[in-house]
Amino acid sequence: MGDKSPAIVRQHEGRKLNALGEEITILLDGERTSGRLTMWTEVTPPGGGPPPHYHSMDEETFHVIDGRIAFLVDEQWQEVGPGGSMFMPRGSVHRFKNVGDQPSHMLITTTPSGFENFFARCAEEFSKPGGPGMARIIEIGIAHGVHFIL
Repeated sequence: MGDKSPAIVRQHEGRKLNALGEEITILLDGERTSGRLTMWTEVTPPGGGPPPHYHSMDEETFHVIDGRIAFLVDEQWQEVGPGGSMFMPRGSVHRFKNVGDQPSHMLITTTPSGFENFFARCAEEFSKPGGPGMARIIEIGIAHGVHFIL
C-alpha cells in the first residue's frame, strides 16, 4: 500500500497560473503525489513556447491534445499533432513551439514532482507590473533545475 491516498482532481479544480506566455493548470503536484510527479495542462498561443533549455532534476513527457507543436530535438524540428507524445530525458536540451494558427493544448508531466514550484515563482514574477526580465527567469530556473540555453 502507498504512503498517501489516491488523488482526484475534477474538471476546473486545478490551480491556474499564467507565466512565460503560457496558461498553465496544475492538476497533480508533489503534495498530492508524495513527490512522485507533477502533471499540468498548458495552453500555448500561436508562435509561443520556451527557449532551448534542459532539466537537471526531472524528466518531462508531453502529450498534444489540440494544435500543432514542433519539438526541437537533436537540433531538428519534429512536428507532433493531436494524440502524439514526446519524452525528454533529464539533461536533454529541448524546446517546443506552437506552429499552428490557434492556441495549442498539451498535457505535460514531470517526474519527480517539483516543477510546479518553478511555474508558481515565475507566475508571481509575471504578475508584477512590467513583469520580469529574462535574467530573473534564468535565476528562478537555476534554483529549480531548469537551465536555459541562450
